[in-house]
Amino acid sequence: MEKNNLLPFEKHKRQILIRKKAETSDKFGCIPENMPVKELINYGIVNIDKPSGPTSHQVSDYVQKILSISKAGHSGTLDPGVTGALPLALGRATRVVQLLLTAGKEYVALMHIHKDVSEDKIMEVCGKFVGKIYQIPPIKSAVKRRKRQRSVYYIDIMEINDRDVLFKVGCEAGTYIRKLIHDIGKQLGCGAHMVELRRTKAGPFNELTNLVTMQDLTDAFYYFNEEKNEKYIRYCIQPIEKAVEHLLKIYVLDSAVDSLCHGANLNLPGISQLDSGIEKQDIVAVMTLKKELICYGAAKMSSKEMLGEKGLAVKTDKVFMLPGTYPKIEKS
Repeated sequence: MEKNNLLPFEKHKRQILIRKKAETSDKFGCIPENMPVKELINYGIVNIDKPSGPTSHQVSDYVQKILSISKAGHSGTLDPGVTGALPLALGRATRVVQLLLTAGKEYVALMHIHKDVSEDKIMEVCGKFVGKIYQIPPIKSAVKRRKRQRSVYYIDIMEINDRDVLFKVGCEAGTYIRKLIHDIGKQLGCGAHMVELRRTKAGPFNELTNLVTMQDLTDAFYYFNEEKNEKYIRYCIQPIEKAVEHLLKIYVLDSAVDSLCHGANLNLPGISQLDSGIEKQDIVAVMTLKKELICYGAAKMSSKEMLGEKGLAVKTDKVFMLPGTYPKIEKS
């Protein structure tokens, strides 16, 4: 099976299109990596390596207690026995998890086949599940049990040992891997069940992007509080902007920022530059020229159309940057 283990957004070759050259003032805003740690703790995101045992909600509660914050939100539930990447948004960053809930996921799964089957047959059958598939969610699920379509981007067989098959799968959000394994077993004609599952990617978060345990976070918070050492906490908690890394982006002039912070839609005159490849209705992140997240919303034009003179570019959905971060520019 061909190895092309990339989620859809990872394949996108982005180019920056310049609409209006502009500079950003160092008097306003802050480059995300330079945000003060006390703000980061209430407006960042941590990629927790979820252990087997607790629910995702319990892990979220633990992180709140570790950091002494009032809320944290996780990006898609992992069953208690499942381990791996569980991005948690902190404090007022929690609404950004909506963007991660719909992002592609990757898992490493161990499947046990109930009878002896040739390796060629296993490879052949697994290959049939790449593409559009239909699933009925399991009985114990948080959604209605009706047939729904999901995309499986790739299945990479890593190792076959007798009846045990270790494989990597990249899929659309909401794909049930336990059910996928059950259906593969059915196609093999002998049945199969999931032995173990680990999530290795959740949108832009993966095992290589600052994956930390709850103990790592506890230690980092101690060093920051007791020894004023920021190094470890900055490794553990990433700026909110990491959570929109998978989205196409539009960068606006300093003069356009404050109105967006008040919920205004983005019109073409406010745009400085943008990513290529934007299509109408795509969810896009609107950023400052310092690469700070202002808001996100639905594109009302394609990238090419946004190089024009007038019109509505983005209908704002959710705003993250606080009003007053950039000055209000009075129209003359």
